Amino acid sequence: MSLNIFDLIKLGGLLMVPIIFCSILVLTIVLERIFYFNSVRCDVQLLKDRVFDLIRQNKIKEAYVLCETNNSPTAKIMMAGLSKLGFSRQEAKESMESESLLVVSQLETNLTILPAMAQISTLLGLLGTVAGLVISFRGIEMKINALSLLTMGDLAGGIWQALITTGAGLLVAIGAVVAYNYCVQRVRFFVLEMQRAASELMDLMSSIMGKGQNREYAE
Repeated sequence: MSLNIFDLIKLGGLLMVPIIFCSILVLTIVLERIFYFNSVRCDVQLLKDRVFDLIRQNKIKEAYVLCETNNSPTAKIMMAGLSKLGFSRQEAKESMESESLLVVSQLETNLTILPAMAQISTLLGLLGTVAGLVISFRGIEMKINALSLLTMGDLAGGIWQALITTGAGLLVAIGAVVAYNYCVQRVRFFVLEMQRAASELMDLMSSIMGKGQNREYAE
């Protein structure tokens, strides 16, 4: 007899409901994060080249506007630095560090839920295993008390529940862990790009200030 997904869910018992909820939540978060990461992705090298060229041409406002119209994390960091052009290096650094905290927080939105779902789904699967064993042993006890012949069919229901909930819980947990590590790597890549851009912008701003050139300040 072949079993479809709905048959397996039914055999898994009521604990399949929270496990399925965990899987839906994990999938929703992953898809939302992937969409967000793609929406803020850009050609960082091209952006830096254009911004730095405008700065060298004394077009500070244009450079600021270019960053403002770009949705990438790197653009936000450079915009924070440009807003402090003409101030001390420490003030510019603090401005970019403050902005980076906000940007990283946005990149990591809801990511902590993924490892939590991995742990919860694993525990739910374990709970399903215990529940299935309880059902099986309860069936054995009832047969013995009734002096009836014990068959494998009497144990099948509990064993099905134990195996299905364990497998489902582990499947959701594995997916959540893989998704979490993927998202964390994407965040680290964005952070690395921001750090490089901030360092290069600081060096360029220091060079400009060192030459004593008058610059327009980004509003």
